[in-house]
Amino acid sequence: MSPTLLALLGFLSWTLFLLVLMEAIRSKLVLTGEVAANGFNPENSNLSPFMQRLARAHANCLEGLPIFGGFMLLAVVAGKASVTDPLAYALIAARIVQSCIHLVSTSPVAVTARFCAFAVQLAIAVYWAVKLHGT
Repeated sequence: MSPTLLALLGFLSWTLFLLVLMEAIRSKLVLTGEVAANGFNPENSNLSPFMQRLARAHANCLEGLPIFGGFMLLAVVAGKASVTDPLAYALIAARIVQSCIHLVSTSPVAVTARFCAFAVQLAIAVYWAVKLHGT
């Protein structure tokens, strides 16, 4: 499997991991009677700050997947994975770093670091868009 497809698999798997983590914690809350089964808001606003950050980290992955994953899939389908392969692992690494920072803190330093990780992803996507358009 090419680096691009492995990174896409990593992106999908990371998104799934965050969802499974959120649902495991929600299941515990239901089973222990802390929250009714129908007592969850989509953004976890009625839960702990960690659960709110987890919901946002997962949503961030879903928001980015069509763009970042779309470029990776387009490159592979078009036979242009040579454009995306060199930076594919950097993209998924930056995504995981962004999510992990999001889960840990919302302090000004953490938000700045999280934005930097997102900026890396944006720069890679812009680079891919230019290179794929030009080939």
